[in-house]
Amino acid sequence: MSDKKYDAGKIQVLEGLEAVRKRPSMYVGSTDYRGLHHLVYEVVDNSIDEALAGYCANIDVTINRDNSVTVQDDGRGIPVDIHEKYNKSALEVVMTMLHAGGKFDTESYKVSGGLHGVGVSVVNALSEWMEAEVYRNGNIYFQRYQRGKSMGDVEVRGTSELTGTKMTFKPDYEIFEVVDISFETISKRLREMAFLNRGVKIKIKDERTGDEKLFHYEGGIVAFVEHLNKNKTTLHQPPIYFQKSRNSTQVEIAIQYNDSYTETVFSFANNINTHEGGTHLSGFKAALTRTANDYAKEHGLVKGAAKLSGEDIREGLTAIISVKLTNPQFEGQTKTKLGNSEVKGIVETLVGEGLGEFLEEHPKEAENIISKSVLAAQAREAARKARELTRRKSALEISSLPGKLADCSEKDASKCELYLVEGDSAGGSAKQGRSRNFQAILPLRGKILNVQKARLNKILNNLEIRALITAIGTGLGDDFDIGKARYHKIIIMTDADVDGAHIRTLLLTFFYQYMRPLIEIGYVYIAQPPLYRIKKGKTTHYVYNDAQLEEKLEEMGGSHGVGIQRFKGLGEMNPDQLWDTTMDPDTRTLVQVMLENAMEADEIFTILMGDKVEPRRLFIEQHAREVQNLDI
Repeated sequence: MSDKKYDAGKIQVLEGLEAVRKRPSMYVGSTDYRGLHHLVYEVVDNSIDEALAGYCANIDVTINRDNSVTVQDDGRGIPVDIHEKYNKSALEVVMTMLHAGGKFDTESYKVSGGLHGVGVSVVNALSEWMEAEVYRNGNIYFQRYQRGKSMGDVEVRGTSELTGTKMTFKPDYEIFEVVDISFETISKRLREMAFLNRGVKIKIKDERTGDEKLFHYEGGIVAFVEHLNKNKTTLHQPPIYFQKSRNSTQVEIAIQYNDSYTETVFSFANNINTHEGGTHLSGFKAALTRTANDYAKEHGLVKGAAKLSGEDIREGLTAIISVKLTNPQFEGQTKTKLGNSEVKGIVETLVGEGLGEFLEEHPKEAENIISKSVLAAQAREAARKARELTRRKSALEISSLPGKLADCSEKDASKCELYLVEGDSAGGSAKQGRSRNFQAILPLRGKILNVQKARLNKILNNLEIRALITAIGTGLGDDFDIGKARYHKIIIMTDADVDGAHIRTLLLTFFYQYMRPLIEIGYVYIAQPPLYRIKKGKTTHYVYNDAQLEEKLEEMGGSHGVGIQRFKGLGEMNPDQLWDTTMDPDTRTLVQVMLENAMEADEIFTILMGDKVEPRRLFIEQHAREVQNLDI
């Protein structure tokens, strides 16, 4: 391909950089670890855009020892010739001016994830320093910046036969609350990018630890679906795959059913994970529901005029929807929802044609999928009746359920906390030790149902889960309403042993599968009760693991005259101890549960709570050394 049309004349400037450092959250979402890692994604997106344009095959990401990051590609390289309007190098224009770039010119980039054109200039503005190297025209061009401002003109630093761009930047500690780049967090995003861009090789190396990974998938999104289903029993092999283009819109769909009771559907637009869906997802769901119902009716797989709902048909579905288009309309810079109305029709037509052909050509697999959907419909009707029963029960009626709610007096949900406590003994201590004004206690008797292995009707017949749903107040599934949450802190408080960890995982699995917005909005927490009480004379200390115990004993001059109590469970702590260590907002430690990566969360819950034993055994073997407190 020729690169003659991609030069300084293609770089358009809309406005300056002034507001970025004053309001960084407007551009990268936040100044915590999410915003920090978003900087890396913005630079990688530029390289991915070169790959989409057909000019880049290799992307290398390096986390350097000083927590700076280097991203290098073998694309065309950012233009370096003089921009006529600004009388400076196009590289400097791109790096130091907001909304400057080649993304506004559809000749240079037909498809792009960084369509707002703020990416690399925002990274520059929010970095302590940044260096750009461009390999182009047989030369190596270099420019350095500090907090968004160039430190000199673009200069030639030698010759090279390579082409491409190399960006190195160090996030600004004055802006970000944390500056420690996570190898695993970046790796997850890069793996996703490699799946979505068939054949592109993406490497990541961590100079701090020596860790390295290479992501390269010739199977594209088919390999993506197979990866998501690798720990599940599938209903057909291989995944169903469609690819089609209409006008300037490219659509790729990969579908595979498994025998689970939940759906796993991820949608992307120009490689951006559209967490809130959009028109491409709406088109997919509409076609899936219509096509499956048409097939079921035509082949007598449903009775009379009965219809399967979209929810029924998506039970056990794993799907990737990837669209690439010239002018996507995203909601905000975070790009979480696609709004292009024309995309819905294109995706709907494609899925209708492709899925219809598959069902007709594979009658056995089609019957398995429809039969599963019919069972899901029967379970849905039973679940509707159970849900209505749950909805009718008011908070006052919870006292008749096995888990007895001790509610708080405060009515402002933003000030209220609900502790989910393991067992009646710990529940009794928690009720006595709490602040009745804003802390509610719900003791859970035994282990709740493993929702990974059950349909919703069975889940809603579980008394402990019904108590939990009624206490929280949001409802679940299609009826979920985050505005009805009765507590803005839902705190899981279990023993620091194997049973406690199992109960915690069961609860997190339930929240992830049926009340996920609670996690996404940041309402779910895990309490951190102490493991030891150390007493010497009138001085008492609480520590949370064996390492802290050794450190504290050394600090106290050894174990002579020191009384050490190991808490086997919360029930061993009296109310004032539980308040002082685990419930007092001034002294407690809470871990907020965050959903950084839905795909990884789904994979982990499938491994830990699913039917297959082998993946669970491998997971335990791989992570055994990470265990801190082992209860034997």
